[in-house]
Amino acid sequence: QRLKAAVHYTVGCLCQEVEEDKDVQFSKQSVAAISEITFRQCEIFAKDLEMFARHAKRTTVTTEDVKLLARRSNSLLKYITQKSEELASSNMEQKEKKKKKSSVAKGERTPGEQEAAVTENEDSNMA
Repeated sequence: QRLKAAVHYTVGCLCQEVEEDKDVQFSKQSVAAISEITFRQCEIFAKDLEMFARHAKRTTVTTEDVKLLARRSNSLLKYITQKSEELASSNMEQKEKKKKKSSVAKGERTPGEQEAAVTENEDSNMA
């Protein structure tokens, strides 16, 4: 019930924005109808995502499931793919930072520092 109220509130806010931009009016009944349709469509999406994951013998919904759901809307699919790639690269960067921090905390050298140390060792051995 709280979720339904949140959807109704958000739809109301979006309708107000459209009213200001396009100089149109939405009746309370039309806002309620849009809210109900939106809520029902979200329920359908949730069930579809669950079925996609279950069909793949998984218990977790993945970004690939979401892309499959959005396949009929090229612009939405493109947006989801772009955001998915951004998140993946951001996650990779964070993992790299964590690796560097943990190796520095353990007193280990980064690959660049190891190479410099080997070169230093070789130079001192030659002397």
